[in-house]
Amino acid sequence: MNTGAVEVAVTGLGVVAPNGLGTDAYWAATRKGTSGIARISRFDPSRYPVQLAGEIEGFDAKGHLPGRLLPQTDRMTQLALVAADWAFEDAAVRPGDLPEFEMGVITASSSGGFEFGQRELQALWSRGSRYVSAYQSFAWFYAVNSGQISIRNGMRGPSGVVVSDQAGGLDAVAQARRQIRKGTRLVMSGAVDASICPWGWVAQMASNRLSTSRDPERAYLPFDDAAGGHVPGEGGALLVLEELEQARARGARQIYGVIAGYGSTLDPRPGSGRPAGLRKAIELALADAGAAPEEIDVVFADAAAVPELDRIEAEALTQVFGARAVPVTAPKTMTGRLYSGAAPLDLAAAFLAMRDGVVPPSVGVSPSPDHDLDLVVHQERAMTVRSALVIARGHGGFNSAVVVRAVG
Repeated sequence: MNTGAVEVAVTGLGVVAPNGLGTDAYWAATRKGTSGIARISRFDPSRYPVQLAGEIEGFDAKGHLPGRLLPQTDRMTQLALVAADWAFEDAAVRPGDLPEFEMGVITASSSGGFEFGQRELQALWSRGSRYVSAYQSFAWFYAVNSGQISIRNGMRGPSGVVVSDQAGGLDAVAQARRQIRKGTRLVMSGAVDASICPWGWVAQMASNRLSTSRDPERAYLPFDDAAGGHVPGEGGALLVLEELEQARARGARQIYGVIAGYGSTLDPRPGSGRPAGLRKAIELALADAGAAPEEIDVVFADAAAVPELDRIEAEALTQVFGARAVPVTAPKTMTGRLYSGAAPLDLAAAFLAMRDGVVPPSVGVSPSPDHDLDLVVHQERAMTVRSALVIARGHGGFNSAVVVRAVG
C-alpha cells in the first residue's frame, strides 16, 4: 500500500484508434458502440485465413509532421508522434518551456516498425543492399517511438521502452509513475502499435489466437460461447503524467485522475499445474492503491476471446470481486486488440468514463452465463465512476493490472 506516496496524475490524452482519430472522435464513437473493424484495405488479404482488422482510416502523416521525418519513420511512429502532440496540447504543456532533463518518455512496443522493415527487406531482395535505407537501422526498433518523441520534443530525462506484448502498455505507465515519484517533472507514456502489413500479419497469425471470421460484427467475441480469437488492430494512446500537486500548481487544464495502483505477475510454465497469475496481479494492484474490491466501479477487461483465456480472466474477476459484482467492459471489441497500445487506450477510456459518468459497451458480444460476469453490452451504461481497474495480458504469460482513480 502506497497511501503516503506521491500521487501521479494524468493531465493529457492523445488517442489514435481505428474508430476515431483524436480523443473526442474516439470517445464519441466508443460511447455509441461504433466499430472500426472491417476487412483489411491496406493490402490484399484474400490469401490469408485472417482478413479482418481494426485499421485507422484518414490518417495522413504529411498533414501532421515535417517532411524530413516521413522517410525515417514507420507508420507506427508517425501515429505515435501525432498522439504525443495531441497529448501535450490536451495537457496545455509546451515541452520547450520545461527543462529538458526533467521530461522523459516511456512507451511500450509489441513488434516495432514492421511495415518499414518489410519495405526495406523487399528492397534488399529485389534491388540489392544499396537500396536499403540507412533509417532501417532504427525505424524498426522497439524503442523508436520513445526515441523519436524525445528527440522531437527535447525530452532528455529518464526514458525507455517496455516489451511485454499487450501487458506492456500498463507496464510502461507504471514505470513512468516510478520516475515521477523519483522526481521527474513530466513523463509521456503509453503505447502505439501498428503492424498491418503482410510481414506483420504472418507474425501475428503465428500466435494461433486470431479470429478467422469474415463477419466484422461477430469476429471478436470475448466471454461469448462463440469466441474464436481476437481481431488485430493498430493504434493506442499516449498520456501525459505529472505529480498531482505540481499539476495543480501550474493550473493544469484538467486532471483526468491518478494512477493509483499497479500489479504484475508472470504465469507459470504450461503444464506445471500451478494457477495462472492474473488474480494475483489484480490483488497486487488493489493493494498498491489501498483499495478494497468493492471500491472498484468498473473493470476494463483484457478480453482475449480465446475460450481458455476468457475462463481464466472471468474466474479471476469472480474470485476477487464476486459473481456479477462489478460491471465489466471491453471497448476493444470496437478497435481490435492493439497489442501494446490496447491497455493505454483502455486507460484513456477509463478516465473519460470517470469524467462523463458512463461505461462504454462491449459490442457484438452475447455473454456466456458460464462466466458469471456483469458484462456491459450493446449500449453504454450511465453510472458514477470514481475508480476503475484496467487489465492486460501479454503473449508468453505477462499479466498486468492498473487501478485508476478520480480526484477531487
